[in-house]
Amino acid sequence: MATIERHVTKTIVALDGTTACREAAKVMRDKKIGAIAVREGGRIVGIVTERDMVARVMASGDSGAMPIGEAMRTDLPRLPISASEVETTEAMRTQYTRHLLVEDGGQVVGIISMRDVIQLMLDDKQFLIEQLQTYIDGR
Repeated sequence: MATIERHVTKTIVALDGTTACREAAKVMRDKKIGAIAVREGGRIVGIVTERDMVARVMASGDSGAMPIGEAMRTDLPRLPISASEVETTEAMRTQYTRHLLVEDGGQVVGIISMRDVIQLMLDDKQFLIEQLQTYIDGR
């Protein structure tokens, strides 16, 4: 079974927990991403997503001045880089999220999104199709 390692986004966009949600939303827009890691004291302590912005900031009537450290989710599990696509999708399903932090040796090394998992699944299916085609053709 394939691991998520080659599909993890290793360039992590992280902002300090005191950054206003409005500024984080601009970074998400400009970089075309749906989540930002949140740093406190140089350490990644959570993530804030588009959904968090809607549910915790906009829906509460905040103007966007709320710090991302107050809007982030800290209850999400961190996946090991050796996690499978099944483990990843199960964590996303049970935690109601489309983004998770990925660790290696206790350190955050990346982030994986539902889009990344879908790409992993498609790559695996394509590989299987090619193997079956080779078998059928007798090559």
